[in-house]
Amino acid sequence: MPFSLPRRLGIGAAGTLLFLAGCSSEAPPAPPPPAVEVITVRAQPVPNIIELPGRVQAVRTAEVRARVDGIVQRRLYEEGTDVRAGQPLFAIDPRELRASLRAMQATLARAEANAANARQDVDRYQGLVAEQAISKQEYDAAVARLRTAQADVAQARAQVESARLTLSYTTVTAPISGRAGRAQVTEGALVNAAAGTLLTTIEQINPVYVNFGQSSSEVLALRRSMTAGELDIGPIDRIQVQLELEDGTTYGVMGHIDFLDLAIDEETGTAALRAEFPNPGRLLLPGQFVRARIRAGTRPQGILVPQRAVRLTEQGGSVMIVGPNNVAEARSVRLGELVGSNWIILNGLRPGERVIVNGLQMVQPGQPVRITAPAPRPAAAPAQAR
Repeated sequence: MPFSLPRRLGIGAAGTLLFLAGCSSEAPPAPPPPAVEVITVRAQPVPNIIELPGRVQAVRTAEVRARVDGIVQRRLYEEGTDVRAGQPLFAIDPRELRASLRAMQATLARAEANAANARQDVDRYQGLVAEQAISKQEYDAAVARLRTAQADVAQARAQVESARLTLSYTTVTAPISGRAGRAQVTEGALVNAAAGTLLTTIEQINPVYVNFGQSSSEVLALRRSMTAGELDIGPIDRIQVQLELEDGTTYGVMGHIDFLDLAIDEETGTAALRAEFPNPGRLLLPGQFVRARIRAGTRPQGILVPQRAVRLTEQGGSVMIVGPNNVAEARSVRLGELVGSNWIILNGLRPGERVIVNGLQMVQPGQPVRITAPAPRPAAAPAQAR
């Protein structure tokens, strides 16, 4: 048994080493709270912007219709061009109406001749009745014939004037200035005054109107905010409106509200609003879909939060705030308009609360955080001398 003692010593030494190693191992220390940067929410005046869909409408629209019966002879304008008020647009065959006018003129001439003859009889009978050469009854009958003849003259003149006016309708003119659309009839078409045959349409598109509606619940919320002093709108004619076109670009000219309906539509449940926009470049066309951003006053006690501090969700938005004992807390907020790089917070935050703006990736709700000062911006390098 020469090797038994060393083997026992080796086993004991190994066990001692394992025991010592087990005693020296300890639990790792907890990681420090994540460092975050915060801003303290404060109340400040912010614009109250309402976004609504709308449609463009021409300021004035005139449907040019036939006012006499006849055959269209010529189209006197170029389709899709600007026309001025009174400019001829269509020519309708005038021959039948011209003959009718001549017949009325002949009737007027006959009535005037009868009236002249009746006047001579009255003048002649006036001297005779004074000498009692004729009876007073014959004189009165002559005066009655004169008045009847004068009435016939007046009636014939009115008929001539009416026939002349009807004849003028054979030349169809533009009732307003604007952009004339395509012709609805061609040469040789029969038009009818009773049916009011549509010939073309003229629209004035500079300026233009934009019609949109606001739900009754939003109107009620606005009125409550105004009553509570939370919203200052000012005069309605000073409310500015900005448009966003269908391709996402912003229309470069500002408009203003010029009409606000005080009644709610029973079918749609909305109140009608209308804005007027200059349209010198004819970029806005009637029927075009747009989105209107209405600058409806300011909120004196509004709240702004940087865009990077807001997480967008299907329900709206959320932010992380630092509560008591520097513990992070998730908070749902109702977002307004994006002004520059800041979101307008309509509901969910109060002045004095601390919102995390940097370090959100490492923060979990209910976890303590460590607030650090914002990192200083690097100074601009001095310009090199030439």
